[in-house]
Amino acid sequence: MSQRLAGKVAIVTGAGSGFGAGMAQRFAEEGAQVIVADLNGEAAATVAGEIGAAAEAVTADVTRMADVEAMCAAAEARGGLDILVNNAGYTHRSGALLDVDEEIFDRVFEVNAKAIYLAAKVAVPMMRARGGGVILNTASTAGLRPRPGLTWYNASKGWVITATKSMAVELAPDNIRVNALCPVAGETGMLHLFMGEDTPAKREQFLASIPLGRFSTPADMGNAALWLASEEASFITGAALEVDGGRCI
Repeated sequence: MSQRLAGKVAIVTGAGSGFGAGMAQRFAEEGAQVIVADLNGEAAATVAGEIGAAAEAVTADVTRMADVEAMCAAAEARGGLDILVNNAGYTHRSGALLDVDEEIFDRVFEVNAKAIYLAAKVAVPMMRARGGGVILNTASTAGLRPRPGLTWYNASKGWVITATKSMAVELAPDNIRVNALCPVAGETGMLHLFMGEDTPAKREQFLASIPLGRFSTPADMGNAALWLASEEASFITGAALEVDGGRCI
């Protein structure tokens, strides 16, 4: 490995599985110290254990300021905060927009939107103190080319993309780059919710919309996030990078 993130400290939320785990593992391979944050503390501990001494697990509900402060304090204890990946996400099951309960709607926006606001409140001052940093927000192709059946999830990811662009402009003078990752559906714990039901027919339908003919993987997201977090992307900010096998074309 080229150690592109040597000396850096990163937080990845929702890192107990799926895309978050892939990003945490890739960052560590390239030399970063990684705070593996997840609502599921056992899952976070498993991923951190697989990574080794470079990782630390933190149980965190990203919609609670106290938990956000705790995960940022863990990064500070490792030397500071250079990279923040707001990856934790939530969705309602695919279906009619009027059938989504208000409680589920609120949770979608708490996790997908409010969590980014809370993290910024703590992380941005830390990054300013270090002279800069990188924030990556996991959005989705759903925020670029919405599908019927996921209206409120689509809207939350559109929010993420707009917030990313606005953050990028406002924080550029602080040398803080902000970008979004827009994956297509992947082999993660939320796939069955995106499809409504996990059946061969539904999988075939989804795959037919992806020109490269497969779902996204944690490794795909790990590699994309690594590039955006590295100095190789030092002139990239405000982008919504499609990690989608051509889905948005």
